[in-house]
Amino acid sequence: MYLRFWSRRVLPWCLASALGAGLPSVALADEVVQQATALVRQGQAMQAFQLLDAHEARRAGDPVFDAAMGEAAHAAGQYTRAIMARERVLAADPGNQAAQVALGQSLQAVGDRRGVLALPPQVQALLIPVDAGHTLDQFLYSYDRPEYGGHSSIKGYVELGVGHDSNANAAPVVGELQSPVPGTPPWALLPEARATSGNYVVAQAGLRGRAVINSRWSVVGTALGATRHYGGQADRFDHTALDAALGMAWRAERHEVIVSGQGSYYALDGSRLRTMGGVLGEWIYRIDGFRQWGSFLQVLEVRYPTQDLRNVRRSVLGTSYSHLFRQGASVYAGVYGGQEQPKASDADPLGHRLWGVRLGGQWPLAPQWTVFASTDWEHRHYGGADPFFAVTRTDRQAQVALGLNWTPAPGWRVTPQWQFTRNASTLPITDYERRVFSILLRREF
Repeated sequence: MYLRFWSRRVLPWCLASALGAGLPSVALADEVVQQATALVRQGQAMQAFQLLDAHEARRAGDPVFDAAMGEAAHAAGQYTRAIMARERVLAADPGNQAAQVALGQSLQAVGDRRGVLALPPQVQALLIPVDAGHTLDQFLYSYDRPEYGGHSSIKGYVELGVGHDSNANAAPVVGELQSPVPGTPPWALLPEARATSGNYVVAQAGLRGRAVINSRWSVVGTALGATRHYGGQADRFDHTALDAALGMAWRAERHEVIVSGQGSYYALDGSRLRTMGGVLGEWIYRIDGFRQWGSFLQVLEVRYPTQDLRNVRRSVLGTSYSHLFRQGASVYAGVYGGQEQPKASDADPLGHRLWGVRLGGQWPLAPQWTVFASTDWEHRHYGGADPFFAVTRTDRQAQVALGLNWTPAPGWRVTPQWQFTRNASTLPITDYERRVFSILLRREF
């Protein structure tokens, strides 16, 4: 009877009292999480992190709390703490894909590529929400493809496109040039020397590979071939280009040094116009999974088989910075300078000193769409007066590009692009404008 009285009368009151005493604590905990979430949304991530940090020792292991802690710590730049919190979320719910993606973002932030590669392939594909596209190709150039786990890899693509070029031969748009001899009539340009427009088709293919020797050393190489065919009167400007590079890469922590030999072949209207060969040295420093510095030194011998007087040695030194934002946008900026030194002793007007800047970015519009923009500016000052125009050539060339990337399926990309080039030159025959619109279809593998 005593037990019956206890179970029916006393026990319910004890349970109610215990639950009642615990409710304020649960409500307080939920209030803390909600307050921290609100602070993160207001851009006060560090305050949110500090708020949750005071409760972590007691609440660690609670998936709701750990998820909020991971978000606040990551937003505040406390990536190691974010990793710890997000790993606890996955320990409680291993199949939570959103938590896996969140953990991958924090691993990227500290440059833990091995940790990212340990995540499922479908999670790796979600870490960058849109196709890397036009500008990000440069940022990720020396990275191994994720699905190969850091081992030997090869990546390639084929590309087909159509377009319109307003000035296929980069010629003056005017029909007459001011004579350098005072009192003489203007010079009339032959029709073939004037700006020639035309539609074109283009085909391009490329391969890039890395053969890993050990954890630090690997062999790297690239090969690229492209051809463009114009219609109508511009068909005499059809051209083909072949480029290749092979070298060694050394990695240590966040540093990578690459030294490679380069070769290039360029043909115009079926005849060889120019070849290049030389050495490229690169140093890459990955600050974390989102930011990267890169510097390079390139020395090339440029040869014109039928015009030896134009042969030069081209030396260029430059550096660039790339930043990938968490929402998928990316930006880059770079500066460079150098010279082209003529091989012939009496060809100073054909050599020049140069310097330039490059800026660009890409922004996601939707899961399958991005917009990109870039601008390049280069200044060239030549080494002597032109023998025909009696002035020293100086070029100020600006180039702007705008476009969209559409990724209809993994490995496929459609890119409509508009590009404008303006070369303001002191020589009238090298002063020109050019507009190119193209639509490209690319398949990567």
